[in-house]
Amino acid sequence: MALPLAFAHAALFFFTVASSSSATSDSQLSGCFDSVVSFGGSLSDTGNDLIPEIYPGPCFSANPPYGRTYFHNPTGRFSDGRVVIDFIAQSVGLPPLKSYFSEAHEKPEKRPRSFSSGVNFAVAGASVLPHEFFRKIGSLSMSTNVSLGTQWEWFRSFLAGLPDGRKYLKRCLIVLGPLGGNDYSHLLVQLGKTLDDARMLAPLLVSHIGSTIEELIKLGAVTILVPGSLPDGCMPAMLLFYDEISSTRDDYDPQTGCHYGLNKHLQYHNELLQKELQRIRKLHPNVNIMYGDYYNAANRMYLSPNQFGFGNQVLMACCGAGGTYNFEPAKQCGGNPQATSCRDPAEYINWDGVHNTEAANRFIAQGLFQGPYTDPPFSTICLNSTLKRRAIADY
Repeated sequence: MALPLAFAHAALFFFTVASSSSATSDSQLSGCFDSVVSFGGSLSDTGNDLIPEIYPGPCFSANPPYGRTYFHNPTGRFSDGRVVIDFIAQSVGLPPLKSYFSEAHEKPEKRPRSFSSGVNFAVAGASVLPHEFFRKIGSLSMSTNVSLGTQWEWFRSFLAGLPDGRKYLKRCLIVLGPLGGNDYSHLLVQLGKTLDDARMLAPLLVSHIGSTIEELIKLGAVTILVPGSLPDGCMPAMLLFYDEISSTRDDYDPQTGCHYGLNKHLQYHNELLQKELQRIRKLHPNVNIMYGDYYNAANRMYLSPNQFGFGNQVLMACCGAGGTYNFEPAKQCGGNPQATSCRDPAEYINWDGVHNTEAANRFIAQGLFQGPYTDPPFSTICLNSTLKRRAIADY
């Protein structure tokens, strides 16, 4: 897939200079979609990272205590249980998504081709922009060379292998993201760039996401959910990073303790993304393009943790080896015997310093289906579907 023209200009710049678990749910859409297709990074990966050819870096999610809450064994998901895309699939009456490559840990050349209820192309560490972009500006420690473009090519190959790809897409929900967090992380943490640099990169990322949406529409996509960025300024790993580079008290939100500057940047990214989606809606009025407000669906948990059953350690990881945020890069969950998990992950928003617990993922998904965190609401997308009352917490 060709990159937008803005890539060249951005490259030039960088060459020179990321309720409670038992609450009831509104009616969920069951029977509206026959399948779900997912793209993204570790927030959506359901097992592609288990394949060394895809994710050559240390795969901590392949080890205990990952998966302890729901699957009771590691599945490649970066959580103690299900991730948001699992809840989305189950909320429309479908099983958790199979990953494209790692079903039964098969090698890529032997991957299964039967994904009637959906398929997941997301890979932990995947970026929006190509690996070559970051390599040319100095990033040498990326965990994978998979980008959105790579996932796009896998998707085209998958679709070409179906008897009728357009028919498959007609009743398919495509979830494109969350995307961009790894790009910003590479820029800020690995390359030491500033939030001003990240702001310069944002239009390029959004443009590339927009181009992918338009390519999906050309292939016959009818319904696309595009999540925005999460409030990564509340993430233990990023809080530790900013603590270590001598941030001042004014850099943190007095109400939540989250890093104000990073969250402000991610809100800017989300604003650009929503404008891009509106532009595409005008060009394709017969396509359902939903914006998933993951930022505010998650931020409400930091603003009112007690309402969701979380304890008083909202900015700490459940699984870690100590420190201010229970996160140490050299002693990460699943990768070091000194890293242990908390008694009850449901009392924590964050699981391992970077990714959410199943409890937090459930609340984000509930926010999407109950509202008001999807625009337009799911309930308006499939008015003729069979509605079935089903609590997300019951899965």
